[in-house]
Amino acid sequence: MPIQFREGHLFKKILIPIDLSHADKLEKAVSTGAYLAKQDNLPVVFTAVTTAAPGPLAHTPDEFRKKLDAFAAEQGTKHEVQASGHAVFTHDPTIDLDEGLLQAVHETGADLVVMQTHIPNIADHLWPSNGGRLASHADVSVFLVR
Repeated sequence: MPIQFREGHLFKKILIPIDLSHADKLEKAVSTGAYLAKQDNLPVVFTAVTTAAPGPLAHTPDEFRKKLDAFAAEQGTKHEVQASGHAVFTHDPTIDLDEGLLQAVHETGADLVVMQTHIPNIADHLWPSNGGRLASHADVSVFLVR
């Protein structure tokens, strides 16, 4: 029998990191996170780490939040789960991604991260992946989906 926590549930909230410019390539992680959420009727938070500077996706932080919330609502309806969006703004999302994701974990109260990863390549022997770094530094469970 599995270990049970928090009133009969193994987890209480699932965080799924998302890059809105590549959301179509993250379906496996989204579907996995939604499946796990449905098992115990858990909320899902889609989080994105981005810059507050105007960019191709949004001109303002509020516009970005609205797009992330719309994505979360669409996925919630599609997968029949309670879903919300949570944006983290940093100066350089490429450099600050890991710290931004850790910040999102703490701000949302998520205790499980379901994150898409890539197929390892030679560079991964020199620089760890974002998912690997998150799993090493987070105080919550991290499920990497390939």
